[in-house]
Formats: sequence, structure tokens, C-alpha cells
Amino acid sequence: MRAPKIPKPTVRRLAIYYRCLNKLKENGIEKTSSKEMADLLGIKASQVRKDLSYFGEFGKRGVGYNVDKLSFKLKEILGLKKNWNVAIVGAGNLGYAIANYSGLEKNGFKVVTAFDNDEKKIGNMIVPGVKIERIQDIEKIIKTYNVEIAVLSVPVNAAQEVVDILLEAGIKGILNFTPTSLSVPENISVEDVDFVISLKSLTFEIASAENEL
Repeated sequence: MRAPKIPKPTVRRLAIYYRCLNKLKENGIEKTSSKEMADLLGIKASQVRKDLSYFGEFGKRGVGYNVDKLSFKLKEILGLKKNWNVAIVGAGNLGYAIANYSGLEKNGFKVVTAFDNDEKKIGNMIVPGVKIERIQDIEKIIKTYNVEIAVLSVPVNAAQEVVDILLEAGIKGILNFTPTSLSVPENISVEDVDFVISLKSLTFEIASAENEL
């Protein structure tokens, strides 16, 4: 019997629960509940319980959750018990900003290589100790550094061609900042990040609130 497919919104919330639990640990809190977590995150307690129920029983009614144990379990579920090597593909302003985000290494993601097709950028450091390489060298370098995740921030017209090269090199997951849909096999994970869509969601919420007033 196949395990049920976990909805993407649930997976995203798991990452938020994990961050929330770590903050509770930092504050010396050993026990929590679905209601306490929900109040901190601005969602319903029933949603927290439903999301966690996909993976088993983690707490007791009336007792709640052990913060340390639940955090450890979510770390395991999210695949964060290992460190992940990451490649930045497209070393423009966005690529630089992502590569230099301090939260990456704190959460187990290490930028080990970067690629671009602009000869003026080749050989420059995207972060200390990490050179920007030619896109033509992706396959060799990805395999050398055992990279499993690529952050894609290339022009739309180059996106699919670059993705095909990444797949040949053995990439297993792509964080896609390019505003286009990518064609990949079913066993390859793609997470699309579109700032404009997020902004439109914000304007919808603002407009809805104004209409209610």
C-alpha cells in the first residue's frame, strides 16, 4: 500500500512548525500544544494537528508535545539530518542575494558552486571561496561537488535548456525563481518561487479587507 501523498501546503507548514519549535527551544520551553503553536503562527490548532497526523502521533491529549522530540522528528521528516550542497544557477543580483543569505548554512544548506554564461562574471566569487563557473561546465562540477539541489535564477528563455543540463548532471531538486513552468520527470522535485504571484496575493487580501470596510 502506497503512503498518502502529502499536500505541498502541509510540507511548507511543517517547515514553519520546525522553525517555531526551535524558537521555543531557544526560549527554554520544553512543552507546547497545538493551540500554543497555532496562536504563535496565526492559524487554527486543528490545522496543526491535521498536518502532524500525516506522520503519526506526537503528543498526548491534555499533555501536548515535547518540544525537543517534536523538533527532532520534524528535522528528520524534512530531510534536515544531513547537510545539502547547493548550486546557484544564474549569478545575477538575485543569485548573489540568495547565495549570501546567512540563513542557508544555519539550516544545513551550503552553496558550493555557481554558474553563469556572462564571461565577465566567470571566476568571480559569489561567496567567499566559491567561484562562478561557466554554464557549459555544469555537469562536471555538479558531480564533483555532489550537488543535489539547484537554485535557478536564469532568464526565462534559457530556463528549460539549463534544467535539462542539470537533470543530466544528477540534480534531484530545483528551487525555481524563473517565472515559467519547468518540464521535469516525476521523480524530480521543483519548488516554484514567484514574487509577483505573492504580491498579487497580498493585494487581493488588502483589497478584500478594504471592500469589507
